[in-house]
Amino acid sequence: MSHASSLGSRSVPPPENDPSAAWPDFSATTRPGAWEPDILGEGFSYTTLPLGADAEGELCATLVRHRLPAPEPAHVRPTAASRLGAALDRWWPRPVSESRPRATDAPGTSGFVLAVHGWSDYFYNAELARYWTDRGYAFYALDLRRYGRSLRPHHLNPGFTASLDEYDADLDAALQMIRSLEGADTTGICVAHSTGGLVASLWVNRHPGAFQALILNSPWLEMQGSYLVRYAAQGVVEPIARRRPRAKLHLPELDNYWRSMSRQAQGSWDLHPLWRPAVAFPVTAGWITAVLAGHREVSRGLDIKVPVLVLTSKTSHLGTNFDESMLHHDSVLEVQVVRDRSLRLGSEVANTLIDGAMHDVFSSLPGPRAAAYAAIDRWGNGYLPGHGVRAAARERPAG
Repeated sequence: MSHASSLGSRSVPPPENDPSAAWPDFSATTRPGAWEPDILGEGFSYTTLPLGADAEGELCATLVRHRLPAPEPAHVRPTAASRLGAALDRWWPRPVSESRPRATDAPGTSGFVLAVHGWSDYFYNAELARYWTDRGYAFYALDLRRYGRSLRPHHLNPGFTASLDEYDADLDAALQMIRSLEGADTTGICVAHSTGGLVASLWVNRHPGAFQALILNSPWLEMQGSYLVRYAAQGVVEPIARRRPRAKLHLPELDNYWRSMSRQAQGSWDLHPLWRPAVAFPVTAGWITAVLAGHREVSRGLDIKVPVLVLTSKTSHLGTNFDESMLHHDSVLEVQVVRDRSLRLGSEVANTLIDGAMHDVFSSLPGPRAAAYAAIDRWGNGYLPGHGVRAAARERPAG
């Protein structure tokens, strides 16, 4: 199988005005400390976090940030020089130490948010970023090694890891960069989806002071069915993983979830065809063994010290063939299993069921998305100092 076919293909014709047709297959590696314009457009940029190398070659993670435009005095009119300076900043960003301050660096900002994606995925949700920056948070998102903006042509096994602990280096590098920009003592919130929710839960459990709160979007905390399915799967794949961790497992190739998401099908999102392919990355024995080990650790019980909010769809609808109801249910995980297992994360866990949501509640149809954001506002009013005040101010009419 060629590398291109292992990541997906561009064979599906893009819809009209689809920006993904112009996106590069792979992100360019940035200079140390420099930020480059991101494919998400105005206000978004990214920087590469080097992580050494392995047998396949160079490894990196990628940090994406969203910045509000810097306010200018009402009486100041842009000059030719200022326009030229803005254009130069967009195409040749200055290193971090020379960057202009963000609008959210003003007094009254309350911390930062770091978003972590799921399996066969990357950060694409500009609306999620704006939700947080509208409330005064500095927003960042992390594309883990071998995912999204961190994929490189020499990565023959996208998404591969033999241990979820490997992502400690990715998260450490991201937080080091964020704190260098936002301040060493700035409080943070982690927002993590699906497999990223599993990774983040285990990491936060081991690093109790890293974040102020944890928000999990349909976290993959247990195998579908029950722990009995996990035991059976372990017996099959662990012997293979010990000998050939990169061996690909022959599993059904389904595009149901992609069809519910992509604007090229029944969804409403512009998705990168290689970073979020129609059929997910090939599952390797080493990767699924690492996930099963994470599930086993959660099942024994974690001791997360910060408040946790778990958002899931109200119901699941699993199947091998796509149908329209998958736009209104979780078509990937059994949500009741997720909610049951979430109670073992810590002593302060809240579950919110979003009627009509998909697996990624923040990528659902507009109604469920609004309900998910409203749920964070309610929860944040109690657990995130000042969050409710900022949310109310945003909704209050001017004048």
